[in-house]
Amino acid sequence: MNPTDRLKKRLPLALAIVLVVGAGAYGLWRVAQDRGPGPGFIQSNGRIEATEIDIATRLPGRVDRILVGEGDFVKTGQTLAVMNLDSLQAQLDEAGARQRQAVHAVAAAQAQVALRESDVATQQAVARQRESDLFAARQRLNRSRSLAQRGAASQQELDDDQARLHSAEAGLAAARARILSAQAGVAAAKADLVGAESAVAAAAATTTRIEADLKDASLKAPRDGRIQLRVAQPGEVLGAGGRVLNMLDLADVSMTFFVPETAAGRLAMGSEVRIVLDAAPEYVIPAEVSFVASQAQFTPKTVETASERQKLMFRVKARIPPDLLLKHLEQVKTGLPGVAWVRTDAGRPWPESLAIRLPG
Repeated sequence: MNPTDRLKKRLPLALAIVLVVGAGAYGLWRVAQDRGPGPGFIQSNGRIEATEIDIATRLPGRVDRILVGEGDFVKTGQTLAVMNLDSLQAQLDEAGARQRQAVHAVAAAQAQVALRESDVATQQAVARQRESDLFAARQRLNRSRSLAQRGAASQQELDDDQARLHSAEAGLAAARARILSAQAGVAAAKADLVGAESAVAAAAATTTRIEADLKDASLKAPRDGRIQLRVAQPGEVLGAGGRVLNMLDLADVSMTFFVPETAAGRLAMGSEVRIVLDAAPEYVIPAEVSFVASQAQFTPKTVETASERQKLMFRVKARIPPDLLLKHLEQVKTGLPGVAWVRTDAGRPWPESLAIRLPG
């Protein structure tokens, strides 16, 4: 076979090789183009997360009713479940009776104080009368002594007046002693009154506590969100702190991902992030950096290559704006994987492929 024929036979093979190489090169170029917008941007895999809230009972008891189901959206303050209230209601009735009893005891103690104060006033009046009797007895004794010295009065009269003076002094001393006793009675009555008033305050505090327990027996949503899981069922008996429901705070949704230490140093709080979910690649969700770990750590096992696993990475959290979440609550789902694009060079504009695109 001459050289010309050999060349003709090899030419199609060479063209095929060129086409394959060209197609491969084009494919690699396309892959490189799809890897991102170029310098100034980095990407990392992550999953959508939301703050989980356990709706739990503060007191032990039996679950009476659960008013929501899994997947339901709830509002702040909405009653989600109710614990059995029979025991607490009985305690409240008992506390109310004790409080009324204590109020009546206060009224009785106040009456006793008034009575003892009246006794003090009576004894003080008697004491003033005894003081007058003592004054009159002293005056009479002085006159008797003067008359006896002039011989105008007998010794018997003088002795009688002296006895009347001693009797008046004793009467006054007894009256003053009764005043002290009455005053002590007032102090005791006032102490009983303080005790009764304290019993009223204690009974009122008990009533308030039981009312708070009754209020806590109605489990309410602490914020807007979605019920993720029913942990307990009506009729189950739970201990203190027993979980009844688990809900997601849809106003606090973010994606956690990892970036190399070279990029972490250029990230600032509030840096722009664009999230593209695997389930909805046609949408680009805006977010901002809300957390950057202060210490490096190994990358999670989801990183594919061994060389990347050996690098120290920093955990970053990008939070989706709450006002945006409120507009799309029905579409918010946790656990969805996706890619977070972070702009490390603020001077570079976002490319058209990462322009914000949201569901209508």
